[in-house]
Amino acid sequence: MIAKRIYRVRGMDCAEEVEALKATVGRLHGVTQLDFNLLNAAMSVTLDDSLADDAQVLEGVRRAGLSAVRLDEAAHESGVPVTEDSFWERRGRLLACLGSFVFLGAGVLSHAIAHRSLWDALVAETTATHTVPAASLLCYLAAAVLGGWHVAPKAAAAASGLRPDMNLLMTIAVLGAAAIGQWFEAATVSFLFALALLLESWSVSRARHAITALTKLTPPKARIARPQDGGIVEKPLSDVAVDETALVRPGERIPLDGIVIEGATTVNEAPITGESRPVDKAVGAEVLAGTINNVGAFSMRVTRGARDTLLARIIRMVEEAENRRAPVEQWVDRFAHRYTPVMLAVALLVALLPPLLAGDWGRWFYQALVMLVIACPCALVISTPIGIVAGLTAAARHGVLIKGGVFLEQAARIRVVALDKTGTLTRGRPEVQTVLAFSGHTPDEVLERAAAIEASSEHPLARAVRRKAAAEGLAPRPADGVRAFPGKGAEGRIGGRLFWIGSHRLMHERGEETPEIHDQAERMEDAGHSVVAVGNDEHVCGLLSIADAPRPAAAQVVRELKRLGVRRVVMLTGDNEGTADAIARQVGVDQFRAELLPGDKMAIVHALGQEEGPVAMVGDGVNDAPAMAAASLGIAMGTAGSDAAIETADIALMADDLTRLPWLIRHSRRVMSTLRTNMFFALGLKAAIMILALAGLATLWMAIAADMGASLVVVFWSLRLLKG
Repeated sequence: MIAKRIYRVRGMDCAEEVEALKATVGRLHGVTQLDFNLLNAAMSVTLDDSLADDAQVLEGVRRAGLSAVRLDEAAHESGVPVTEDSFWERRGRLLACLGSFVFLGAGVLSHAIAHRSLWDALVAETTATHTVPAASLLCYLAAAVLGGWHVAPKAAAAASGLRPDMNLLMTIAVLGAAAIGQWFEAATVSFLFALALLLESWSVSRARHAITALTKLTPPKARIARPQDGGIVEKPLSDVAVDETALVRPGERIPLDGIVIEGATTVNEAPITGESRPVDKAVGAEVLAGTINNVGAFSMRVTRGARDTLLARIIRMVEEAENRRAPVEQWVDRFAHRYTPVMLAVALLVALLPPLLAGDWGRWFYQALVMLVIACPCALVISTPIGIVAGLTAAARHGVLIKGGVFLEQAARIRVVALDKTGTLTRGRPEVQTVLAFSGHTPDEVLERAAAIEASSEHPLARAVRRKAAAEGLAPRPADGVRAFPGKGAEGRIGGRLFWIGSHRLMHERGEETPEIHDQAERMEDAGHSVVAVGNDEHVCGLLSIADAPRPAAAQVVRELKRLGVRRVVMLTGDNEGTADAIARQVGVDQFRAELLPGDKMAIVHALGQEEGPVAMVGDGVNDAPAMAAASLGIAMGTAGSDAAIETADIALMADDLTRLPWLIRHSRRVMSTLRTNMFFALGLKAAIMILALAGLATLWMAIAADMGASLVVVFWSLRLLKG
């Protein structure tokens, strides 16, 4: 029977460990698939449990030089292991590194005291007549053993599997230095490599904690109203069912996704969407788990369970993103996979060829060890996953959910951006744009009468009229005897007099349209607006133009995209030509296509990709999902977008903020620039030390210091990206 099991692998911080596990666990009979999550140090094993069991998997992990513990499903969701790590498992790497440092220092000190010269202790070991005091030798030996304590098992596993890696290179270098009497350098190499691995583990842990901190955004329990007696009970979030009523006090974090059913407040949604301004919430508004209630207490109907909230989905998607590795990560892994054995062969040639031609075996064996140390691909290998994870985490903090390193890298290459109109370039709901008054009436009178007749209507245009009236401070009483004319409008009595509201067609049918009013209505319609007329039994009182307005930042975003080098910005919509043309001119897109079906959008996006290069499709609805899937990069307008759009998309803008689009492109380019800088720096430094080694001028401690320095530089340079 096929089963999926999850293990937490202690010490899995680098691609080297992943490769080792693939070579041992991945080759077990019955194992069909392996997936790794470096962020959670988790390994997912799909196997036929009639052919392979836990014991075999754990033995495979041990043969890779690591140890693991099985996680159950609940533990995997929370990141908590089934068994508690021992003190040594939690602090062993740090203690071994500290111990190596202490013994190295003690060795140098005793060496300097015995020879009455610190310089003698540091460099005179290379002379043939120099002797290392017994006490110093024991200290150096202890430093080398402690420094290599966590490295040696991995090196042995690499050697037995005939797959040379950086652990094997370092171990050979340490043993070789000891074999030719370079005890100080053997101890120094061992300590510095242990320190480099400790810092690597710390850097991965920091990136890991940046993600797992999201799980702390929700409180552990929710206060739930008991319908049977009106009481309140606290429940763990996992026990709260959909449609239960949760109560939230001012200042509390909202425990689950829901709809406000009583009360009003403002909510800080920055932890989820990156939106810094408080958002007003009244009855009927959606609230999200992990956001912060500011001022008012309210009741909410729970709409999603703990594992299905938007926050839970974000956490899962960011964790899974590490498995969708960027092409640059894959290239580095392939390069390192070939680079290590090649450098091992080069070091062997350095140890053999020059002595065979000119003698001096000791000198060239030493330089071969230097080549082994500097050949370690650690700085190169670690720079890419740390940079990608930091980039993904920073984006999540800014309300941009990127589902994998491959999509982060793709965003840097975008040359064409296709945008859906409704809900993306526009707000997605009609608003009153203009109020014109005729026959001695004022705009407020026209708006007040329109709102009175439309007081109980749920038509989108009616809701737009009521929102405009409320924004203007008008609160008219509902009209009496309201009667609707389907597809045309309605009428009702206000203060005993009959008033009507309706379309251009209704106004024409009533015979109250003058040439002046007709011209005004035509101009509104030519601009892509819907015209609503308001009149009484004698004349037309006024006109309202209603349209789905562009987002305030839409035009600015289009300009920024062009400044960033995007060749073409295209608007796609199912609306009519007139409306599309009006919006296109307002926001400044290069091209628009109107009256499109979902399949038409998909075909256009596909053609743009073939003609212009990588294309991003930005949308918010179900009808945008096919086009997103056809694009090089699908981007959904997060919380307002449909679930289908968000699931199909590669990236979601959680705040529905279009300004995040140029931010995303700038951010992805910054990440890729950082990774390129890391690679050039690491390879350049290695090349310089190799040239010195071939010239006979490099030392082991110089090589390991350069290697560790390169690792530190690329790690901290990559962690800058966490700030976004």
